[in-house]
Amino acid sequence: MVHHSGSIQSFKQQKGMHTSISEILKEKSLKPSRRSLPCLAQSQTHPINLNHFLSVPLSPDSKPEVEGLSQSISTSCSLLPPQTADEGKDNYVEESEVTTRKTRADESIQLQKPVTRAKLEARTYSLQGKNPADSSGLFFRDGKKRIDYILVYKKSSPQVEKRCTFEKNLRAEGLMLEKEPSLTNNDIMFVKVHAPWDTLCKYAEQMNIRMPFRKKCYFTDWKSKTLGSRFHLRCRQIKSWLPRNPMKLDKEALPDLEETDCYTAPFSRARMHHFTINNRETFFSNSTRSRIVHHVLQRTKYEDGKSKMGINRLLGNSTYEAAFPPHEGGYKSRHPIKTHGAQNHRHLLYERWARWGIWYKYQPLDLIRRYFGEKIGLYFAWLGWYTGMLIPAALVGVFVFLYGLFTMESSQVSKEICEANTTIMCPMCEETCEPWTLSDSCVYAKVTRLFDNGGTVFFAIFMAIWATVFLEFWKRRRAELTYDWDLIDWEEEEEELRPQFEAKYSRVERVNPISGKPEPFQPFSDKLSRLMVSVSGIFFMISLVLTAVFAVVVFRLIVMEKFASFNWKFVKKNWQFATSGTGVCINFMIIMSLNVVYEKVSYLLTNLEHPRTESEWENSFALKMFLFQFVNLNSSTFYIAFFLGRFAGRPGKYNKLFNRWRLEECHPSGCLIDLCLQMGVIMFFKQIWNNFMELGYPLLQNWWSRRKMKKGGGGGQNVENKAQLPQWDKDWNLQPMNAHGLVDEYLEMVLQFGFTTIFVAAFPLAPLLALLNNIIEIRLDAYKFVTQWRRPMPARATDIGIWHGILEGIGVLAVITNAFVIAITSDYIPRFVYAFKYGPCVNKGHHHVDECLRGYMNSSLSVFDMGNSSQPRYCRYRDYRAPPWSPVPYEFTLQFWHVLAARLAFIIVFEHLVFGIKSFIAYLIPDMPKDLCDRMRREKYLMQEMMYEAELEHLQMERKKNGRRYHHEWP
Repeated sequence: MVHHSGSIQSFKQQKGMHTSISEILKEKSLKPSRRSLPCLAQSQTHPINLNHFLSVPLSPDSKPEVEGLSQSISTSCSLLPPQTADEGKDNYVEESEVTTRKTRADESIQLQKPVTRAKLEARTYSLQGKNPADSSGLFFRDGKKRIDYILVYKKSSPQVEKRCTFEKNLRAEGLMLEKEPSLTNNDIMFVKVHAPWDTLCKYAEQMNIRMPFRKKCYFTDWKSKTLGSRFHLRCRQIKSWLPRNPMKLDKEALPDLEETDCYTAPFSRARMHHFTINNRETFFSNSTRSRIVHHVLQRTKYEDGKSKMGINRLLGNSTYEAAFPPHEGGYKSRHPIKTHGAQNHRHLLYERWARWGIWYKYQPLDLIRRYFGEKIGLYFAWLGWYTGMLIPAALVGVFVFLYGLFTMESSQVSKEICEANTTIMCPMCEETCEPWTLSDSCVYAKVTRLFDNGGTVFFAIFMAIWATVFLEFWKRRRAELTYDWDLIDWEEEEEELRPQFEAKYSRVERVNPISGKPEPFQPFSDKLSRLMVSVSGIFFMISLVLTAVFAVVVFRLIVMEKFASFNWKFVKKNWQFATSGTGVCINFMIIMSLNVVYEKVSYLLTNLEHPRTESEWENSFALKMFLFQFVNLNSSTFYIAFFLGRFAGRPGKYNKLFNRWRLEECHPSGCLIDLCLQMGVIMFFKQIWNNFMELGYPLLQNWWSRRKMKKGGGGGQNVENKAQLPQWDKDWNLQPMNAHGLVDEYLEMVLQFGFTTIFVAAFPLAPLLALLNNIIEIRLDAYKFVTQWRRPMPARATDIGIWHGILEGIGVLAVITNAFVIAITSDYIPRFVYAFKYGPCVNKGHHHVDECLRGYMNSSLSVFDMGNSSQPRYCRYRDYRAPPWSPVPYEFTLQFWHVLAARLAFIIVFEHLVFGIKSFIAYLIPDMPKDLCDRMRREKYLMQEMMYEAELEHLQMERKKNGRRYHHEWP
């Protein structure tokens, strides 16, 4: 008592602050945040036009009657046992399931005893321009109980006993069930699941779901009044003069997101009086209700035994065909949204997010989070942030490319290659090939200039810093989102064990050091043995990738000889382009084929490990998928960047593979163009393929389902108008979200991030291609989630999981690879050494760069004596070796060692410089904004005070009610 009173007194005496908590709560917020959990929970499940209609009373006389009726209905439902509430509607006799929909509808109408409630609903739907019968798509047949989950099974399935036991146990857990036959397939039966109020409260308390209990006051309220008010006012005036940002969504476009901000706390039935419960039907949002039902479905048994539980196992053994929460209605309307408003949240998402016409608008993240859950909301927040950060990277990359384009004709190296009509190059093969002139590769040299120029080094440093800035600012953005979405304390409170883990290790238990409760435990020896098997599988699959790369290398060697001796002059002249192009195409087909195998192997190895929680399972699966696909996608790129042409040997002493095929050499202007071609082709075609598989494939599947539905292929009715179907039938005909959740979505973007940063020195247009792809990707994913997929289970998450660590690892790897690409793959270092050590500008003061490179091409080519009188005796090849007339013929020259030393020195200096800049930037940018830290600390303090006052007020009211005397101190 002394501690609390002292803290309150000191709190009152602070300068510039209010004198009581009640005064703080009355103060109007000047800078509200966007926490989405509402105090007035009616706005949580209905668009604003529906809220308005639901709040309109029929008449002054009927208002008390309706309120009393709704209260009595909720009270009676909570007192009745679940079996009684649904008795007579759903028997476990299979013959009763084949009754027609019309008979069931007539029976449900006869059971509707409360006439006043039926009139109220009819009035509500008529105000919206809808038929009350349309509510059957979202409610039970009585029109009152909201459908929280849908289970689908086939009547011909032999697993009747398991299904009946499972549904009986669901009723015992407090859920209500109702069955409905499909209109499109006589063999399909739907089980509608509803969670009553008492069941929701029970599991909300077990799951530690945070719910609103008081209106929020802000730290910035009193701070803005004392600090910088004139400055902020002047800034707001200047901002009002500027034109409106066209990328922002209108506030009128998302009226449903205008909510009252609240403090939240883990729900407790014992402290229910603390929470703001204005309407029991809408206190728990649709996504929260679905999450609670999913929690029950995951932990309900269908047979005796600890391992016989969970909807996932029933889906695996075909007891059920599908399980999903229903969509909130259709996504299209005959009336424009601006004049008639949104029909539901799905319609609002389609109009303000998934349509192609608003591709330039910001995403409505709060609405996405409310409809699909925090996990999917964080993915789209990260994707939008990544896409926005690509804009400056793409602009700088375009400038570097344009610099190479404008200097392509004036480049001294390109000029010397194009004018070298008398320079005879050594044959590319020893039997059928002939010597060729250096000027034949003029086009090749000019194209190389586009990507191998002075701006390459600058752009590589810029992209390394860009990757750090992107990740550091994403941490700040994520902190703001977790605060706004009330996820600060979620991870520690609500991480749940996987049912498979509980079933596997239920015999061995230990006390959880955090909760103090016994839980299943995986012994270290078992975990280590499973991990070793998984690691062995990973190395085996990586070796398979390297084998495929080796096969592509052999293919390139074979076709190189064929193209170099081709009869068609055009192919013979451009044999290097032909070799690289065919090699890239073959490599791309191998990559896409192996990806299918890797997914199945990753799934098998992850299940073998038996991860403890869902997040651990997803992180383990994501890491394996990333390792497999990263090696699969980049192994051939690493070969071209660091091994192509390094071990070819020299004329007269070429290194051969299997003593048959000569190893491939680089062009006299360098190997960078081969690397650029490899990256461009794979990145372009892979993005096209991914976009087709993400949207085109579901579109084709849904089209085929609609076609069969119209023809009555499932034995059901021939439904011409899809709008006549109830919502569960429409959702059943959509495609399910892939079994791996968001792993495929993140994996695609993370691999693209690797392509954008790791070899960006060789392909400065990579950020531009990534930006254009992501603008399309956001709307593709949005359209897919809203229109083509069933509604996924709204899951929660505090961050993007293991992907953040993978992104940081890619950022480190990008610095190293770019240093090696500039030093080894490109000709930047050899040109630099020649200009300042061997060129015409040595000891002659400052000159133009091109003038200092005069004679570079001749200096970089060595001489070989062919000893053949029928052809020119001497030919040139790319290397730094002594001529045949030297005392030590064909040995490395001093220039070779100078270039090698300069390359090593550049790698060391570049890496230390960029890593130092990255670390300094990471140190300067805190992970969480300071004003957010201050706001969180103040809210924590105020929440403790409000809990104290609320409890004191409640106890005083109890004493008043009981007629006891009370005092103002803590009882």
